[in-house]
Amino acid sequence: MEDAIEWLRDRPFYEGQIAEHRRLPAREPVYADIDLAPRMADALSKRGIDRLYRHQAAAIEAVRGGDDVVLATETASGKSLAYAVPAFEAAMDHGGRTLYLGPQNALIADQEESLSELARGLGFGSRVSVASYTGRLSRSEKRDVRDREPTVLLSNPDMLHYALLPHAGRLWEWFFSSLEYVVIDEVHSYRGVFGSQVAMTLRRLARTCERFGSTPRFVCCSATINNPVDHVAAVTGRDPDGIALVDEDASGRGPRDWVLWNPPEYDDDWQERGSGRRKSSHTESKRLFVDLVAAGAQTLAFTRARQTAEQYATDSASDLRERGERELAGAVGAYQAALKDDRRREIESALHAGDLRGVWSTSALELGVDVGGLDAVILDGYPGTRMSAYQRAGRAGRGDDPALVVMVGGEDQLDQYLMNNPADFFEAPPEDAICDPANDELLPRHVACAADERWLSPADETYFDETFPGIVGDLTAEGVLDRRDTASGIRWVHAGSASPQQAVNLRTADDREIDLIDSSRGETVASLGFADALRDAHPGAIYHQQGRTYEVTDLDLDRDVAELQSSWADYYTRTLSEKDIVVNEDLAARELSARPDVPVRFADVTVTEQITGFVRKDAATGESLGESTLDLPETTLRTKALYFPVPADIESEMRAIGGRERAGDDAAGDDAAGAAEDADSEDANSEDADSGAGGEHAFNGGIHAAEHGIISLFPFHLLCDRADVGGISTPYHPHTDAPAVFVYDGYPGGVGLTRRGHDRIEELLKRTARLIDGCDCAGGCPACVQSPHCGNANEPLAKAPAVHLLRALTRTG
Repeated sequence: MEDAIEWLRDRPFYEGQIAEHRRLPAREPVYADIDLAPRMADALSKRGIDRLYRHQAAAIEAVRGGDDVVLATETASGKSLAYAVPAFEAAMDHGGRTLYLGPQNALIADQEESLSELARGLGFGSRVSVASYTGRLSRSEKRDVRDREPTVLLSNPDMLHYALLPHAGRLWEWFFSSLEYVVIDEVHSYRGVFGSQVAMTLRRLARTCERFGSTPRFVCCSATINNPVDHVAAVTGRDPDGIALVDEDASGRGPRDWVLWNPPEYDDDWQERGSGRRKSSHTESKRLFVDLVAAGAQTLAFTRARQTAEQYATDSASDLRERGERELAGAVGAYQAALKDDRRREIESALHAGDLRGVWSTSALELGVDVGGLDAVILDGYPGTRMSAYQRAGRAGRGDDPALVVMVGGEDQLDQYLMNNPADFFEAPPEDAICDPANDELLPRHVACAADERWLSPADETYFDETFPGIVGDLTAEGVLDRRDTASGIRWVHAGSASPQQAVNLRTADDREIDLIDSSRGETVASLGFADALRDAHPGAIYHQQGRTYEVTDLDLDRDVAELQSSWADYYTRTLSEKDIVVNEDLAARELSARPDVPVRFADVTVTEQITGFVRKDAATGESLGESTLDLPETTLRTKALYFPVPADIESEMRAIGGRERAGDDAAGDDAAGAAEDADSEDANSEDADSGAGGEHAFNGGIHAAEHGIISLFPFHLLCDRADVGGISTPYHPHTDAPAVFVYDGYPGGVGLTRRGHDRIEELLKRTARLIDGCDCAGGCPACVQSPHCGNANEPLAKAPAVHLLRALTRTG
């Protein structure tokens, strides 16, 4: 692919889609000398590894020196040796043990195979043994693992929570008493609710290790993020001053061409002109995929949904057959997490061997599963974070050969922002990974789990935080804990007979779930948290699961069951809701440098929401097909938020923009230039300019559009999804005695998103102004201010007043 860019421009469907091209030059590997035990050196040599990269050697030396370590380098940079070498050394020398934690079972299986192969290379009598312990094992297989007492145990946080810690004294003393290393792989994935709960689980692990006299060190592997040390400290509970950072990637690679590919706007339909609508990223990606495979490039295309991966793998094979490429058509497949283990392993091996020439995948292949180096990677839509985009791009590149990465833009805000501001994609700092181990909604559940694993004492505050005494007091008053006064001091034990661990799902904050049942088969097809079920599984909702389309016929909240039936609906549904927000306590405040009189506050809030109805929208055009009302219970969310008031002068100016626009509409028959000049000369505070429907729409639509834009850019700064954050804009709020814009964490107690957004608010406001102003649509579109999660059906929205508000707060032109 030396002439990849010219080749792309020669495609028959090319219409100027290349928004940016950058070539990253080849990089020569840099090695470092390091002393290895003869057995280890021989085992590595058998795998073709005679020297270690400088970053591998630096990480190993830091571990040997007694530090906790975070290694943050690119995909396929050999991070696994940073923990394999110290782990195997400890096992060979004195039987020291290692716990490896991975976020997905596919990654655990890949690591088990790789580490087992390395262990076999050590020869007889090494004392190194490797085994995995996941929920997919049968009861007898789990017992066999415990009986073998491996020195390297691979598992996931869920099994640590459900199986290892609750039975530490009865089944796992042999392991915890000799535990020397805890490996946290893909540590950047421990964020949000999952990351917060894993962080609490690891504090329980620290208590258990202390109980059995071990003090393991942590070795963490991460993609490139902006805050690796702080994030590892938050997840593990370790002192950040004792965490060594290794982030200089010394591995080699060939040149890599990065292309940002923006599908053309619709221009053959007058109804679509000026709408900001673009042709499908799926179609563009499929065309590129088929052409690349046909040209001999082994290609991996990442897309967001499982059914899309399956569908486009099928369609791509069909297109290749139509071209007469029957052999290539048979070498195209799909990879996603719902596949059986043996099928996934088969695809991984075929990719590595080169037998598969093209694969459509979800994020399942983003993690460190070894599939070798590919010629090209296509990103069907921006993955949501630059970290994820770079992780996926890292799959391209075989030795010194050039590689091609094409990111095809979708319609949503972040995609189009990056297509229009490519320097921010390539040059801005990476995102922060955020979790909150002090979440006051989740922490009490883990304190109860800790009490079940071993009695609590006042000294346990060191494992949690200063809220621990209050949590223990509340749990005791509720009857969850029993207080016991002993000769050694006060003790608290878990009072119930049921396992508290079983009541805590690490991957969700909800303690109430709704089962979605296919009524024709009587099978549960999914489970949703209560609030999510009200939004996505209300009567009349269209629900998609595993490539099938359902209509929800009934939602029974007495039984926590939703009944679904198969549907051929050619429309989708969006809920309508009413929301209110109450500020319980202001926690912090900061001034805007351009407007010191406008405080931006961080607060504890309660959000009340009631879903009032839903709208049906045509799947092809997005046009409304009608609304229906719903009678559903109100929900409340105690969380964290940032907010700011809109000062009176800016409100007046925003209303004036609406007055001028209205005047321009009324004077459509006049000379356009003259009318614009007259409108601009009006007094911004005049009664005519800022009164009436035009001013009202401009102001309410402006603060609403600004709220949507701010939310859409949260994932540019933080590793999160837009749906993780909610917002409310109101023309009057009693707490501020003024109009206000609120942005809140969408999870109970908050997971640190708006706390970090509050820290970076000025940068966030400036980028949001660029996002909205840079879109050439007429009145707001999915690429700038429309949101698929809006409970008001994206009404009202006004772009120009939103831009004015954001620029006035930051004094940017």
